[in-house]
Amino acid sequence: MGSRARARRAVAVLGFAGLLCAVLGAVMIVVVPTLIKQQVLKNVRIDPSSLSFNMWKEIPIPFYLSVYFFDIVNPDAILLGEKPQVRERGPYVYREFRHKSNITFNGNDTVSFLEYRSFQFQPDKSHGLESDYIVMPNILVLAAAMMMENKPMSMKLIMTLAFSTLGERAFMNRTVSEIMWGYDDPLIHLINKYLPNVFPFKGKFGLFAELNNSDSGLFTVFTGVKDFSRIHLVDKWNGLSKVSFWHSDQCNMINGTSGQMWAPFMTPETSLQFYSPEACRSMNLVYKESGMFEGIPTYRFMAPSTLFANGSVYAPNEGFCPCLESGIQNISTCRFNAPLFLSHPHFYNADPVLAEAVLGLHPNQEEHSLFLDVHPVTGIPMNCSVKLQLSLYIKAIKGIGQTGKIKPVVLPLVWFEESGAMEGEPLQTFYTQLVLMPSVLHYAQYILLALGCVLLLIPIIHQIRSQEKCYLFWSSSKKGSKDKEAIQAYSESLMTSAPKGTVLQEARL
Repeated sequence: MGSRARARRAVAVLGFAGLLCAVLGAVMIVVVPTLIKQQVLKNVRIDPSSLSFNMWKEIPIPFYLSVYFFDIVNPDAILLGEKPQVRERGPYVYREFRHKSNITFNGNDTVSFLEYRSFQFQPDKSHGLESDYIVMPNILVLAAAMMMENKPMSMKLIMTLAFSTLGERAFMNRTVSEIMWGYDDPLIHLINKYLPNVFPFKGKFGLFAELNNSDSGLFTVFTGVKDFSRIHLVDKWNGLSKVSFWHSDQCNMINGTSGQMWAPFMTPETSLQFYSPEACRSMNLVYKESGMFEGIPTYRFMAPSTLFANGSVYAPNEGFCPCLESGIQNISTCRFNAPLFLSHPHFYNADPVLAEAVLGLHPNQEEHSLFLDVHPVTGIPMNCSVKLQLSLYIKAIKGIGQTGKIKPVVLPLVWFEESGAMEGEPLQTFYTQLVLMPSVLHYAQYILLALGCVLLLIPIIHQIRSQEKCYLFWSSSKKGSKDKEAIQAYSESLMTSAPKGTVLQEARL
């Protein structure tokens, strides 16, 4: 009896444990998603107490700027009206360092900051040296010539004379370092003296001179502490809620984030919007596919084919015109009126006429498309590769001899890739806190529920088996009673004398 009592108590304990596990699992199924959401919201907002604040302040991801130049093969032939031929040179790779300063939290749930950037050449990652010479269009000469197209002939002749006196030509041969970070040109001093405020350059002129050791403007973004629905969205840039570079309100809008973090809990219907000071406009990327990065689930976002489409192909882009062929954006209004165009490298995703007009271009998606891989639960980028190309529209200008017989063409100058991927300790911390722990909690709720169901089955099975044993016992007891009654009746019959006239038969064993 003691062992049976102990067994019953053990079964009762298992049943209680099962009930407890089942209840815990059911509660976790309801509570855990809310806990995970609260944990994510707490750690992605811009607040000194959040996990991602230091990541936002001092970006731990090693960023690299890879620059490819289009070296002009036939500059003299171009001046005679022949088709340009280029060869791609590079990459020339620079490590990009970013840090935020002047961080000021405002009373309206926003924070203002300046982000400074600096670049350091990486010879081991580059295919060439900064001392390499590249034949490039002389942007100052050709841009100035385009600006003079509708001016009186007398002014054009004066400019031609000035170019000749200063030794300026339509094409130049300069080092990578000079093209990137600037070179002294007497033409700049001349223009600044007689045509002030035409160029923003007061000293050296270089394609990336404005980016090195400088900031990208004063951003004011929402922190998400008080109002989560606006987290990371740009409130103002340089004190402006919209820019004035373009010809429509929609194109002038400052939409999305500053391009570093986005709102969490993304879906495939989510799009990535951000404002780019370098492009002077907001951009929008769309969902492409799901993937994994170092064990972390990601959504890949890519540029739609309409990003640089002209107004005739995509009506909302009409405000960025005047336009040429589709697939390139005229950025002259935000680049000192020089006829500069922004596009994907090698005119990928653009009108094929553009690539066909220049020998040596080979657009393809694998090498020339841009993407961002973002963790959809937190909205934090894991891996990115943003590729853009800068081109110059050139042609012969009557009255300016330096332009010769150049046929109208959009000539690529350079394309560049800004890339970065989370790695090392920041990646491990991110994975543990925002991926591993939520996953453990997610699966623990179902494990507890399943364990509870199993433990609850044990007393039920025990009870069923106990009832079966009782049934067998009582069945055998009843059968034994009937046998005893039969034996007793037979014995009594033997002891009773037989009636007269009855013949006794021998009992056979």
